[in-house]
Amino acid sequence: MGLGTFSIRVRGAECGIEAIVLGIMTSIGGFLFGYDTGQISSTLLFPDFINRFGQTQPDGSIAFDATIKSLIVSLMSIGTLIGALAGAYTADWFGRRRNLAIGVFVFVIGNIIQITAMYSWIHLTIGRIVAGLGIGVLSIGVPMFQSECCPREIRGAVVASYQLMITIGILISNIVNYGVRDTPGDDTDASWRIVIGLGIGFSLPLGVGILFTPESPRWLAGKGRWEEARMSMARLRGMKYDATNVLVGEDFREMEQSIEQQNSAGQGSWMECFTGQPSGIPRLVYRTFLGCALQFFQQWTGVNYFFYYGATIFQSAGIEDPIQVQLILGAVNVACTIPGLYLIERLGRRVPLVIGGLWQAVWLLIFAIIGIALPPTENPTSGIVMIVCACMFIASFASTWGPFVWVVIGETFPLRTRAKQASLATAFNWLGNFLIGFLTPYANNGIGYAFGFVFFGCNFVAAGVVYFFLFETKSLSLENVDEMYSDRNIKPLTSKKWVPLGYISRKERDGSYWERRHSALGQKANGVGEEHGEKDVDTSPERGISLHQESVADELRV
Repeated sequence: MGLGTFSIRVRGAECGIEAIVLGIMTSIGGFLFGYDTGQISSTLLFPDFINRFGQTQPDGSIAFDATIKSLIVSLMSIGTLIGALAGAYTADWFGRRRNLAIGVFVFVIGNIIQITAMYSWIHLTIGRIVAGLGIGVLSIGVPMFQSECCPREIRGAVVASYQLMITIGILISNIVNYGVRDTPGDDTDASWRIVIGLGIGFSLPLGVGILFTPESPRWLAGKGRWEEARMSMARLRGMKYDATNVLVGEDFREMEQSIEQQNSAGQGSWMECFTGQPSGIPRLVYRTFLGCALQFFQQWTGVNYFFYYGATIFQSAGIEDPIQVQLILGAVNVACTIPGLYLIERLGRRVPLVIGGLWQAVWLLIFAIIGIALPPTENPTSGIVMIVCACMFIASFASTWGPFVWVVIGETFPLRTRAKQASLATAFNWLGNFLIGFLTPYANNGIGYAFGFVFFGCNFVAAGVVYFFLFETKSLSLENVDEMYSDRNIKPLTSKKWVPLGYISRKERDGSYWERRHSALGQKANGVGEEHGEKDVDTSPERGISLHQESVADELRV
């Protein structure tokens, strides 16, 4: 019978098992992102890695120059930035599923290049750039695919699971690093090659499994493949053999109405993301800059300051086992992401992001003050306090800014320009990622722990951006999110109270409204039959869609 015929009841509606499996499988893309992020921090401390790719210092020792270390870590983010921009094209050209398979293939090629590096840091870095291309495609493709496929009742939790898998990837890389750090002999390359090679194995379930999931119904509908879109939507509701079910029909009508309206002006361009023309979609440019700002600030909260260079930072602070500290931070990251999956569907998007940003700012301020006023190399207790500050910061990030931003990016943009706007926003994430990776070694050598004051300011500003500019999208379909942003009378501070037309609340439909709509459609169908003297009226699904389009047009004219 297949998974497409099974469902479970979530928040009063049927959600297909296939949608849940799709969400879990695609989140492996987040795992790869996290695994690649976490592995480099400890790898930079492995003796064989330093001896192969490090530089001879004036005293004859082998160590990394600040510039070389910056390039090895950060240039991968340039690859991901390019991959995120390219993902906007590949996702539209090849479909959401095949786009993810392409991303996995490129990631595998990049890892193979890294594993084959012998003594050239340039060879290694090229491999990291290529792997970054694949990660970039996945980072734009996974949240988009999840947002377009998953029923609204589980969409927030499923997209947030992408961040959960990022944290699990970071933790697993820390565990692997911890396990291989004592590989016998400083001249063995098994330590770091094993870490990189395992990434290939982790990527295969996504690359192969994704080809057996339903395609995005919104992508299919955007290509004019309406019947395939309806069937995909039915499978994702667990109603493969009941595509005419009322629940499927309601989802389909909302999607169809939005797509027909947006396609009337043609395909969106890159320029339209910044001008809003020719479509004239309200707040289109507003949403472009909002998405880019949120993604950039997600990186400049300072999270990868710890995950890229945490081992180096804590080693310089006199911590005896910095790799163990990274393992602790990774565990906190995973444990605190799980509550975020609950919070996002209970508290919405705005409140947790604002509180999280302010909480993170406080702990980074304490981190910076302690590091400067009581240097940990002179006061061992200071090192412990700084580790606690890092844990408290990561606990907040993992439950708010980590998962929530990916959810917001997946649901904020209209279908017409969604791929390009999500691509731009994700590119800003990787731009911020690159700047953190490149500037941190210089900052550590220059201003030291005062770098924490920069992150304190960024978190404070990020909380302000959310408070003044982000709309509350909890419990809304993607089409209704677009409708809310398009309503000029709605402001971010009051957006929580907005309810779609035909609904009593965001979760409950107004039965009398839909009865009147269905009655009007039925009368219109009978009128068409009488006008042409027809005895039998066409009640096919295609005719229903046509009448629905005409009814929508009538409403718009009114």
